[in-house]
Formats: sequence, C-alpha cells, structure tokens
Amino acid sequence: MQAMEAAKILAQAIQESPEYKEYAALKQEIDADAGIKALIQEYRKLQTALQMRMLAGQGMEGDEAQRFQSLNMLLFADSRTSGFLMAEMKMQRMMAEIFETLTRAAGMDIPMPG
Repeated sequence: MQAMEAAKILAQAIQESPEYKEYAALKQEIDADAGIKALIQEYRKLQTALQMRMLAGQGMEGDEAQRFQSLNMLLFADSRTSGFLMAEMKMQRMMAEIFETLTRAAGMDIPMPG
C-alpha cells in the first residue's frame, strides 16, 4: 500500500472515531452561535499569546492575563463551551499521538511537548 493511500485510510478512521464525532458535533453547535464562536477565538488568541510569552520567558501583560482568566472561567462555566474545548483537547491529543507515531516510523527525531 502506498503511503498516501494509507493516509487517506487514516483520515477516514479519524473521521469515524468517537473523538472526532463528538468534536464535530460540538463544533457545529459552537459555529452556529457567532457570540460564543468569537469568545472562543479570543480565548485561543490570548492562550497562544500566553504560551508564546512563556516560551520566551516573559509573563503576560496584566490586562491580557486578566482577560484570559475571565474568558477561561466564563467558557468553562458553560457546559456547551467547556464540552467543546474538552473535545477539542481530546482531538489535539489524538492527533499529537498520530504525528508522534508517524515521525517515529519515519525515523525522524521531532520532540513532542510532554
């Protein structure tokens, strides 16, 4: 079997996985609500900024840190948004494990965050 054929089979398996089905259903709900979708986008933007600053050995600005904390509490207090974010984390973990398996099989040394 060629590598691309196997990749297509893997893609199909991912789409049939319970993790993906849960994520896709919750994402559809989130995408239908422009307000919640915007809050999640802002949350991700702040989260990325925080992670980048931490990697650079810096802290987050006071207003940004406060806004991130407020969004975090707001999003995880609501069962819809917390369920979506948790499902997204499960998908990210599964994709990271797949990537790690593939890079190992290719003999590549790409360290994954632990």
